Amino acid sequence: MEKHTSSAQWAQHVINQHEIDKYLIDGDDFVNESKINLSLRQNRDPSPSQIHDILEKSLAIHNLSPAETAALLNVTSAEQWDLIFATALAVKRKVYDNRIVFFAPLYASNLCVNNCAYCGFRSANNLEIRRMLTAQEIVSETHAILQEGHKRIVMVVGEHQNTAVDYLCRAIKTAYSVEYKSLKSGCISRIRRVNVNAAPMDIASLKRLKEAGIGTYQVFQETYHHQTYRKVHPANTIKGDYRWRLYAHHRALEAGLEDVAIGALFGLYDWRFEVMGLVYHAIDLERQFRIGPHTISFPRLNPALGSELSINSPWQVSDADFKKLVAVLRLAVPTAGLIITAREKAELKKEVIQVGCTQTDASTRIGVGSYSKNENAESFDSEQFILGDSRNLDELIQEMIQQGNIPSFCTAGYRCGRTGSAIFGMLSKCDEGKFCKLNAVLTFREYLNDFASDSTRILGESILQKEMTAIETMDYFKNKPHLLQKFHHDYSQLAAGKRDVYI
Repeated sequence: MEKHTSSAQWAQHVINQHEIDKYLIDGDDFVNESKINLSLRQNRDPSPSQIHDILEKSLAIHNLSPAETAALLNVTSAEQWDLIFATALAVKRKVYDNRIVFFAPLYASNLCVNNCAYCGFRSANNLEIRRMLTAQEIVSETHAILQEGHKRIVMVVGEHQNTAVDYLCRAIKTAYSVEYKSLKSGCISRIRRVNVNAAPMDIASLKRLKEAGIGTYQVFQETYHHQTYRKVHPANTIKGDYRWRLYAHHRALEAGLEDVAIGALFGLYDWRFEVMGLVYHAIDLERQFRIGPHTISFPRLNPALGSELSINSPWQVSDADFKKLVAVLRLAVPTAGLIITAREKAELKKEVIQVGCTQTDASTRIGVGSYSKNENAESFDSEQFILGDSRNLDELIQEMIQQGNIPSFCTAGYRCGRTGSAIFGMLSKCDEGKFCKLNAVLTFREYLNDFASDSTRILGESILQKEMTAIETMDYFKNKPHLLQKFHHDYSQLAAGKRDVYI
């Protein structure tokens, strides 16, 4: 594409209508609001026996229908919600075992041509200090993230011609090139997976991201409610096109990316409607590509500089309802990873992780360039929103262990071909979780050797022994002695200084 002289001119060439229309159903998108509202009305006052049957279906690792999801959303009994929470954790453990994967967001730019009413990056926000990281600054940020012990990042940029696909491809390759030598062990660490949270792109651009080594492609619809979407995303912006964003993941899968991540910003509209929108999104991806979402995110609206809506939305989600929506998503799409982030306060994160989450961030900084500045407190004039949890990775790892979880830095599946349709088959059969356990132990062993504080190492050694005993006694591994043999070999290799071993 030719270079344009202004952001406005560039923006006119971003949307390709053909790459929307090809996925429509008789000219309509898959978010049928009448069906969603009808389902929510018709499934009020579900009986205990109906809820029991729905939970049993999810425990069998089958996606729930919209009607079944609506029934769960309409539960009012505290006793039934306790049962839902317990079942959600059981489903998570059955599919993913007890591992929690850690990552760090890397904000590479806050340049943006959009004007979303809830976002600190919005183009009309004159209080925001704008910048984009240079290649050397990306090296510095990545190096600082590696020092914490992280192995995966999610790179975040706004929508702007200067940070479009060319910039992202260079940024991804730059992040992968960085090395850090552990002060504790002398071993070399690298980022093993760069996920990207960026604007919707056309198929040609997405193919380039794949060639650059992108991990998961993450785009959040923000709100599935058409009228609310129009209200908070001005029509004269790229993001104002609801369907261009809605079908971003369809284009990604067609471009050959195998892991896509969906999400909604809860607090823009009714939370029950948004859960239904996410379920319909998962259904349509599977209908058209036989691949569901790799992960689902559910950020809540947080205060953002220059945004009145972010403070005074009439649809703010309470902590109690937030826990409910996470549990319902776990049950409705049992094979999807669920990501809870540092938007949430520490105590709520701790509670919500126990209803089915699989990933979280730590040592999080969301100012552009803020990791390498080594700032404890963010400068609000370069952030997208206010964080709720600023704890470092070592602190969070201790909490995860105390909850009975095994911290994980695994990226094995992506490099072993367990992606796309392959991983969904393994998740549905509850096989992938077995590999998750093995690789969680291996990668956590790395962390303890290379980065852990003394107190974390003591806790970590205890849970590693517990996990290794569990592995030895699982029928799955007894029937696959070659896996056990490789696991023990790899574990001994880590002690000898080898890194990045996986199964």
